[in-house]
Amino acid sequence: MKTWSKILFTSVIAIATLVPTVQVFAAEAKPTVIRLASPLVGSGNRPVGYGSYYATTQTLGLLEKEFQKDGIKVQWNNFKGAGPAINESYANGLVDITWLGDLPALIGKASRLDTKLIAIGGTHDNTYLAVPPSSQAKTWADLKGKRIGFFRGTSLHLALYQIIKKYGLTEKDFRFVNVDGAVGYAALASGDLDAIFSNQSLFPVVDRGIAKIIYSSKKEPTNLQSSGYVLVSSKFEQKYPETVQRVVNVLVKQATWESEQKNREALFKLWSKSGLSYSTFVRANEGVDLKQHSDPVIDAASISLLKQKLKAGQDLKLIRGNIDVDTWVEPKYVNNAIKSLNLQNVWGK
Repeated sequence: MKTWSKILFTSVIAIATLVPTVQVFAAEAKPTVIRLASPLVGSGNRPVGYGSYYATTQTLGLLEKEFQKDGIKVQWNNFKGAGPAINESYANGLVDITWLGDLPALIGKASRLDTKLIAIGGTHDNTYLAVPPSSQAKTWADLKGKRIGFFRGTSLHLALYQIIKKYGLTEKDFRFVNVDGAVGYAALASGDLDAIFSNQSLFPVVDRGIAKIIYSSKKEPTNLQSSGYVLVSSKFEQKYPETVQRVVNVLVKQATWESEQKNREALFKLWSKSGLSYSTFVRANEGVDLKQHSDPVIDAASISLLKQKLKAGQDLKLIRGNIDVDTWVEPKYVNNAIKSLNLQNVWGK
């Protein structure tokens, strides 16, 4: 009798031990493809981004390496239409995971796109105002009534409206023209624009003597600089949480590499594969703390900044509708990555 009781007890324990393993595998069937998108396009429309660990992850093919053994295809799309084009893809169910600048990410969520914000994708990105070399303008006020080009619906849009508000101006004081970078730079060179507001992609134009920079956001507070976020479709996240975790693990590992001062030179060389020069990134990131810039952690400070940007966009009538930021963000993936990769000493708060 004791023998049979012992056998039965042992069998129960064995089955109980096996059940969690069976549940883990049953919980998630692997996707056949992970569809990623970026609003950054290199010169000549090459599909190579820059300026964030998300972009570098694409350049190095790190996600492809991670999922190759599973037979999962990693599909990248670089949208020349930037954030607005990615939001449209989310609306049509054509994308799973993306990097988005602050304004399009907020506009998308306020418009009820079903996304989750799973990592901070870069902060302290600077913007610049440039004019032709012959221009006498030295300040924003000097350009009142003039034609200024910028790409509407992108993070540049929110930064621009916040900056001119700080200096006592509004959009009514200028003649704003919607142009992307390449078209805008050509228009500035031909005299069709009096100024252009853009990011670090301006530096090669300055080097060619087509423009001179009269304003930089480097000394502005963080809320007036641009930020980016990593988003995931809620449907994809709910169906494939383990896959999302693996993606975030790769991203956090790359963010850690980019945060180290010793890798600064190598990082800028990788970003130069976009077609922008190495010296462009050296100058654009002069005085920039890359650890702070690359920090992927969703914490009280990053949530507060997100709420500031939401309110600014609403006040400026760029964002219609509201967002419950606290339920939109999902910190667990980055937190899990930090713990599993033993990076608490790097990203501990």
